[in-house]
Amino acid sequence: MIGNDVIDLALARKESNWKRYGFLNKIFTPQEQALIANAQNPESTVWSLWSRKEAAYKIYNRQTQIRGYIPIQLECFDLEYEEGIRFGNVVCYDAIYFTKTYITSEYIETIAVAQKNDFMNIKYLNSKVAISKINGIPNYYDTENMILKPLSKSHHGRFEKCIGFI
Repeated sequence: MIGNDVIDLALARKESNWKRYGFLNKIFTPQEQALIANAQNPESTVWSLWSRKEAAYKIYNRQTQIRGYIPIQLECFDLEYEEGIRFGNVVCYDAIYFTKTYITSEYIETIAVAQKNDFMNIKYLNSKVAISKINGIPNYYDTENMILKPLSKSHHGRFEKCIGFI
């Protein structure tokens, strides 16, 4: 299972006021709000956490077929940071999803997987790949192996990322 998210930071700055009254309480748990308050770059932390929640939610939705607005039910935990990549977990009810977040000056991108070793099987796909939706869940046809495989596609502003399994 996979999910992804990308955030165009210039567009987020223009369209979203994360400092407005009530925003953080609606989206983030008290522990996440503490991470934001204590961060060197609170804005980057806000969008990093949001991106992780969005990517993990895509797996939750794929697994359960349940759609809903549940950001508080998705809680992010940092594990480690190495060479520009933040590794973490997102807990949603009784499920744990593993995340890998890339933070650049222009965008934040997160890839989430249900099993940690699935990171080794992720590949970027051409954004023009033919998408087949089953119950609203996107997949793509792997012509090499002649099977349908999970796909996750995200776009925001100037950026679009599409991933699937090898």
